[in-house]
Amino acid sequence: MSRTEKEKMLAGELYTANSPEIQADQAAARAWMARFNGAIDMPLSERYSLLQERLATIGTDSMIRPPFHCDYGFNISLGAGVFLNYNCIILDVVQVEIGDMTQIATGVQILTADHPRDPAVRAAGLEFGRPVRIGRNVWIGAGAIILPGVTIGDDALIGAGSIVTRDVPAGATAVGNPARVRPAAKDQA
Repeated sequence: MSRTEKEKMLAGELYTANSPEIQADQAAARAWMARFNGAIDMPLSERYSLLQERLATIGTDSMIRPPFHCDYGFNISLGAGVFLNYNCIILDVVQVEIGDMTQIATGVQILTADHPRDPAVRAAGLEFGRPVRIGRNVWIGAGAIILPGVTIGDDALIGAGSIVTRDVPAGATAVGNPARVRPAAKDQA
């Protein structure tokens, strides 16, 4: 039995994004984002309820400040006490996991969507996704970009404006373009 384009997408395999099922999911996400982003003046409890409608999971006391943009929402899992500030974008063609107490500043982009390196395959309209995993108690500075397939370990710090192209170990500080892990500084409390 042949798999649907959505099943291929969720498995991280090559798929075409113009399938009717995927287009319907994107339309539903756009409608949800219009509601969520229009709810900026709503009480936190009502915005939390809106997040529960769309995200795979959302832990207690987690918050996203509108405007927020995503491809689908149903591939995003937030732990408890997670905070995303204004203008964050998550392209969630596959799973995005963000651990408890992680804080994400304004304008951060978390990208799972990827494209074939072979120009002929790319020209055929095929794409794929690679999951992003962000550990517990991570701080991601304003304007950082997390590329497909990256894992960021617990207690890591990502500097503002950094472009994270590779995994970042637990407890590390990564800064720059591309982000590089800096040696541990002594006594930075």
